[in-house]
Amino acid sequence: MKFLFDHNNINVFDLEKSLKFYKEALGLVEVKRHVQGDGEFILVYLGDGTTPHSLELTWLKERTEAYNLGDNEFHIAFRVDDFEAAYEHHKKMGCICFENKEMGIYFINDPDNYWVEIIPAL
Repeated sequence: MKFLFDHNNINVFDLEKSLKFYKEALGLVEVKRHVQGDGEFILVYLGDGTTPHSLELTWLKERTEAYNLGDNEFHIAFRVDDFEAAYEHHKKMGCICFENKEMGIYFINDPDNYWVEIIPAL
């Protein structure tokens, strides 16, 4: 038996705002969408165009307030081929929320305040 990574999921409060952010910040594009019958919820899968792994955004129709992420001790990580250009891009977007220069990484936060780690290419 062999298990393979497929996708990660996060719940988002404003789907359109999140789609725009992930496109602008990371170049992720929609690869699949599921709208539940009466629009009770929408699942949008985003891909990087290279790997089969995707990020699933879940939007719930009845949600009326932002998500409480608690201590937010989890994150998603992306490796980038041009770390300096990515850093400048995210700096201009104003979404860098934490830097660890000693480790050579930084984090950006999305519209729901999820943290995304940016790491340089190997």
